[in-house]
Amino acid sequence: MSTFSTVDLIVFLFYFALVAGYGIWVYRRKQAGSGSASHDYFLAEGSLSWWAIGASLIASNISAEQFIGMSGSGYKIGMAIAVYELMAAATLVIVAVFFMPVYLKNRIYTMPQFLEQRYGKAVATTMALFWLGLYVVVNLTSILYLGALAISSLSGIALLPCMLFLAVFAAIITLGGMKVIGYTDVIQVTCLVVGGLVTTWLALDMVAGLAGKHGAVAGFSELFVRAGGHFDMVLKRDNPNYMDLPGLSVLIGGMWIVNLNYWGCNQYITQRALGADLPTARKGLLFAAFLKLLMPVIVVLPGIAAYVLDKSGVLGNAMQQGGEINPDRAYPILLNLLPSGLKGIAFAALTAAVVASLAGKANSIATIFTLDLYKKNVNKEASEQRMVWIGRVSVVVAMALAVFIAPMLGIDKKGGFQYIQEYTGFVSPGILAMFLMGFFWKKTTAGAAMFATVGGLAGSIVLKFLPGMMDLSFLIPIGFAKVTEAGVAEIPFLDRMFIVFFFVVAGMVLISKMAEAKRAGTTRHLHVDTSLFRVDGAFALGSAVIGVALATIYGAWW
Repeated sequence: MSTFSTVDLIVFLFYFALVAGYGIWVYRRKQAGSGSASHDYFLAEGSLSWWAIGASLIASNISAEQFIGMSGSGYKIGMAIAVYELMAAATLVIVAVFFMPVYLKNRIYTMPQFLEQRYGKAVATTMALFWLGLYVVVNLTSILYLGALAISSLSGIALLPCMLFLAVFAAIITLGGMKVIGYTDVIQVTCLVVGGLVTTWLALDMVAGLAGKHGAVAGFSELFVRAGGHFDMVLKRDNPNYMDLPGLSVLIGGMWIVNLNYWGCNQYITQRALGADLPTARKGLLFAAFLKLLMPVIVVLPGIAAYVLDKSGVLGNAMQQGGEINPDRAYPILLNLLPSGLKGIAFAALTAAVVASLAGKANSIATIFTLDLYKKNVNKEASEQRMVWIGRVSVVVAMALAVFIAPMLGIDKKGGFQYIQEYTGFVSPGILAMFLMGFFWKKTTAGAAMFATVGGLAGSIVLKFLPGMMDLSFLIPIGFAKVTEAGVAEIPFLDRMFIVFFFVVAGMVLISKMAEAKRAGTTRHLHVDTSLFRVDGAFALGSAVIGVALATIYGAWW
């Protein structure tokens, strides 16, 4: 791994100064205009434009997990892994049409607040504590550690200083509030896209060089010649990666649960739009959907290019780690092949992705802790200024905890993206069922919601370890299991999520019906009517363009 040149350092310092300077300017304007009201700090209420909302959504979503992990999956699996990005575009449209109007009409600012209004304080407090633990111990630490590993491998700086730099940089941005995060994310996502496209272009140019040609277009054509199988969008059952992406389940099964839970029921994501009016929020989500269509070019194509370069012998044994191939080395290796100056741009892009994700996650932690726990359980009379102060303290504490415990968790980059997706999927079916039933079935009770929390997790654990307890080969003919290399019939994790989701919904219906029969249980209603779901012509046109683009991609590379 090579280190930075002076030009690279200058490019990166320019990025750092630009983000920091712009953040200070936005913060001072905010202070002069609206003071330090808690909703302004946590939600930037009414002050984020649609393009800032859309850019902030993408900047918060794309991190080292995508750059490193998804490029690694591109090396190993191919373009099929892009389903996470492409399906997200469709999901953002659904969230904009059906989820966001319900949140905004009922003045929902946090996910636990929604649960309290719909199911009561016990469910809300339980889930607030759960989300805080998940965000700090899993999400914040993994973003910080994987980001620091990637930056360390590129810059030659030791791991701990990289972690401290990322944590401090993100904390400073977060302390300015959601408006500072939202508008600095516009710069972050610009760096992310430009730097990512530069890396992809140069990687494709190197592939073109294998055939004595030049240019990204020639390189893209050469990828089809040398790795045509890597462009299968829907994997067949005999594909060795079928357990990760099980055929049609990526289009009509568990992938919807992954995306609807992430984009529709996640404080970390929806917070960007909760402070806006409905037309602005919808435009922001639609803009994010268009940006999502671009992400496979930035985070998947480099992995396929690295695969072709490696198989052609260009990379030597650089992909080797511990005597075997580690796909997650693909992106760092490509970055180190970049010429002086361009490496600084790519480094800034990677840093921007990590810092934006850290800042967004930390702000969500502060919001849930302050508004849902501190305000409601510790100090109900807390002033606006006190809540902002508590929020800032919680950001610093969360970052410090993440820096302290991340090295102890043994976070391993190998197969990182798929690993994170699988284990996040243990809780996704239950949470999504709780929200959807709360939206659209008025009879859903608090007991049913609590069952979704516990039953969803328990069901996922049971299905994960069921192959060790019984033979599941009877599921193979109906497509819900496959024999792995170990000779055991297992259920792919996306199919497990699909099964658990319907199990949880059935359980929630049964519990709610029993409570209704006994005249027991509590049901609280939200204001929901079909008129909320109407969209204007411009939004409908944009949604149709996204639909046509997705149909074209899957039609061409099925």
